Amino acid sequence: MNIIGNFIKGVINVTDKITGEDNPVQDQQEILKTLLETAKDTAFGKAYKFDEMLNDEHMQQTFKNRVPYFDYNQINDQWWQKLHEGQTDVTWPGSPDYFALSSGTTGKSSKRIPVTNEMIDAIRQAGIKQVLALSNFDLPADFFETGILMLGSSTDLVEHNDHLEGEISGISASNIPSWFSGYYKPGKEIAQIDDWDERVAKIAEKAADWDIGALSGIPSWIELMLKEVIKKHKLNNIHEIWPNLKVYTSGGVAFGPYEKSFNALMGKPVTVIDTYLASEGFIAFQARPETDAMKLVTDNGIYFEFVPFDPDYILEDGSLAQDAPSLSLSEVRTGQNYVLIISTVSGAWRYLIGDTIEFTDVERAEIKITGRTKFFLNTVGSQLSVNKLDDALQEVMHTFDIEIPEYTLCAKKYKDGFYHTWYLGTTATIDPKKVAKKLDDSLKEANKNYTVARSKALKGVKVFMVEPEIFYEWNDANKKKGGQVKMERVMNEEKFAAWEDFVDKQS
Repeated sequence: MNIIGNFIKGVINVTDKITGEDNPVQDQQEILKTLLETAKDTAFGKAYKFDEMLNDEHMQQTFKNRVPYFDYNQINDQWWQKLHEGQTDVTWPGSPDYFALSSGTTGKSSKRIPVTNEMIDAIRQAGIKQVLALSNFDLPADFFETGILMLGSSTDLVEHNDHLEGEISGISASNIPSWFSGYYKPGKEIAQIDDWDERVAKIAEKAADWDIGALSGIPSWIELMLKEVIKKHKLNNIHEIWPNLKVYTSGGVAFGPYEKSFNALMGKPVTVIDTYLASEGFIAFQARPETDAMKLVTDNGIYFEFVPFDPDYILEDGSLAQDAPSLSLSEVRTGQNYVLIISTVSGAWRYLIGDTIEFTDVERAEIKITGRTKFFLNTVGSQLSVNKLDDALQEVMHTFDIEIPEYTLCAKKYKDGFYHTWYLGTTATIDPKKVAKKLDDSLKEANKNYTVARSKALKGVKVFMVEPEIFYEWNDANKKKGGQVKMERVMNEEKFAAWEDFVDKQS
């Protein structure tokens, strides 16, 4: 009998039931009030008169009228930079113990995003909520006795002045509660290794000693790690060494493009659960198996606003026009793309996180990530979000029965006009012209703006096939391997020229 597993599963089931139904709209009103109350005596709170807002019956409306939007550069230059100069009580009481380093998908230089103790606690509490939601997935009791392999960035944080710096996954893993340490793999010693290849080699070496029931990490790096374990132990699939592997918690990017290549490494089906953990906080997680949408964490340290996605509201540098309207959770609807705006217990205020989302269920506050504001492909009026590109690529994989775990593209200008130029990471041998036609047809069917663009300035689609490893080497050369690093799905022409030069050199 799995005594411990049955006990844990029982606790999860009971706890989930007694917590009852939540009220996301009311939760958000209370979160904003708590944020304003806590930060009213900071320099930021005084500048924007938070104390007056707390006594305003139209608090949410006044907040959006009075406080401007900030992207990272704006809030860092005006406010967060003061933290590095030794000032305290800037946008949140005190000074943060951590800064999350995030280059995201847009560049080599790191952003430094404050991570307060309140945010560490909020991330931990959101993680507990996700664990409780496992009661909805009908997992066997023995699953709750297995290990969880978390493949994030190094937990060997760098001390800088009076704080520690690292990627958010490393900061989170370095703060795991003591009761969880027995389940956590690869363990503190291996997790501290900064070099990704060395860390993965150690994981492969120790793999046979672990009973892994769940994986967690960005799909591209999880796949590379699994391939190394399979290669090291001469396996046909990963279940030959981890027979109890039942859950994969994905995050960072859409899982769709990786589904086929990921499943090829499995010996039996695995439940995939999406999460949305950013450097700025734990934003959402998949709470039930009936959908792959994620539930916003509405009662835990983050206040959300939603700007209807309109190219006229997005400036050339990816920031928001200040006259762009924002909606609260009570005002959104399904089927509409929104730019996500957050205010948090780390002192981010009306902060443009850079993602676009769509609600699939407003009452449950469930969303899907649809893309990035900077990755919206609209050079010639095609108005394509990343989720539309992902969907078209999945149709290609299904039609030709091939795996394409990585891709990037650009609206590139040639002598006769613009072409959407795709680079697909695949080992398959197939006529690129057939793939280009399928991509073109799929996007025409899915997006009327693309169809209009194809009749005017957008002349067609070009496809080039490269080895998937080239994408990983590009990341290694421009940022680094592993952690939170993700491949740019859409590039501007300058970045794309550097990419094509890199591909030529690799070939």
